[in-house]
Amino acid sequence: MRLRLYENYRFVLYAPFYAAHAIGAYAAEGLAVEMLPSPGVGKAEQALIDGDVDVLWAGPMRVAKHHDAHPGSPLICFAEVVGRDPFSIVGRLPNPGFHLADLARLRFASVSEVPTPWLCLQQDLREAGIDPSRLDRVSDRAMAENLEALRSGSLDAIQTFEPVTEQALSTGAGHLWHAASTRGRTSYTALVTTRERLQCDPEPLRRMVRAIYRTQQWLHAHTAAELAAVIAGYFPTLGRDVLTGALSRYRAQEIWDRDPGLPENGFARLCHALASSGFIARPASYLECVDNRLARQIIAE
Repeated sequence: MRLRLYENYRFVLYAPFYAAHAIGAYAAEGLAVEMLPSPGVGKAEQALIDGDVDVLWAGPMRVAKHHDAHPGSPLICFAEVVGRDPFSIVGRLPNPGFHLADLARLRFASVSEVPTPWLCLQQDLREAGIDPSRLDRVSDRAMAENLEALRSGSLDAIQTFEPVTEQALSTGAGHLWHAASTRGRTSYTALVTTRERLQCDPEPLRRMVRAIYRTQQWLHAHTAAELAAVIAGYFPTLGRDVLTGALSRYRAQEIWDRDPGLPENGFARLCHALASSGFIARPASYLECVDNRLARQIIAE
């Protein structure tokens, strides 16, 4: 059996997806998964609907956005892999007493590469009594640029994810002030297909979910160094020490799920942030956007 899968960016965050290939989890299911480069936001979703690809991995925020813009959207999440927010706030100086409200008086740079981290952080700030629009915020620079600005002292704090967080901490350029994972469950990355495909031809997808579950079990039974060893080929320009440190931090923060089920509380937390920030007009329906039937079957096996 074969599945065509769109890779949504090449990020350390997606280590479980690469590990599924590297440890032979798909092969053990008699499944050949062809990993293809995603054509980008909007185009990937349409290609999935058109049948040009079978599955993509993406933030459930993209599924929620599609349902918001297109009532009756066929897109559905069927297995979650990243269940907590992987972003951090790194500051130039040590600050063990940091509170999110402190950002109101600091020079801060948010992530520009993807929208979800800032959308979620905005909600955290509101809950801390801070109007996000009042921040002295740089919003249009890449994380690597923001790290250099932190080094030079032109910024006080930056929003990062791995490996930028590890690069900042391991070189002494920054200090970890806050991990967004402490918020709790927030649905961040899932496998996505169409409802029709899930209903009409579920067997390849069932095998994919079983392979993902096997990978999740493997990941939590092995060290960050062992995980780094099996996926290093996907990050040839990244030093092994940095990769291992980044993976170790994600493991400690419980970023990756232990099973493929996508819980309602994590999805609701995400959609609340999306709606309160105006990214979607209303919170998306969990039942319209998530189908956990395959995940439940595999977990029960």
